[in-house]
Amino acid sequence: MHDQTLLQLIEEDLPYAGQLLELLRDESLALQSRDMELLETILAQKQSLIVLLEQNGRRRSQLLVQLGLSADREGLQALARQSHLGDALLERGDSLSQLLSQCQAINAQVGQGIVRQQVATANQIRIITGAEPPSLYNSRGSTSKMATYRALSQA
Repeated sequence: MHDQTLLQLIEEDLPYAGQLLELLRDESLALQSRDMELLETILAQKQSLIVLLEQNGRRRSQLLVQLGLSADREGLQALARQSHLGDALLERGDSLSQLLSQCQAINAQVGQGIVRQQVATANQIRIITGAEPPSLYNSRGSTSKMATYRALSQA
């Protein structure tokens, strides 16, 4: 009975994970185009999917632990060996793991993109406010530093 419940939870999560993957791809594009309204919409949808995936993940882990198995792939394999649904459990479990791994990879890329944008924005703000004068090349090829600092209102 637990094997059927576990399979049902995995099958419920497959479309959620697929939707999350698509949202992460959309988020990456929205970040590149700096579409804040779309990003807000994506964030709300992402949060609800993540909550659903976390809840079902905890339930799957609890089911495996109740059976005296580890809450990982080894536990799923042990259950699969004892169940007539074993092949389906492993196949669907691997599909879910693969989707979630893709989500993690794209999420890491999105995070790196955010960090790059934050650094670029911070540099732009420092240049505009004059907090850190940029090194520029003069007509002789040597670097010259801007000697005057200016407030943002005077930039």
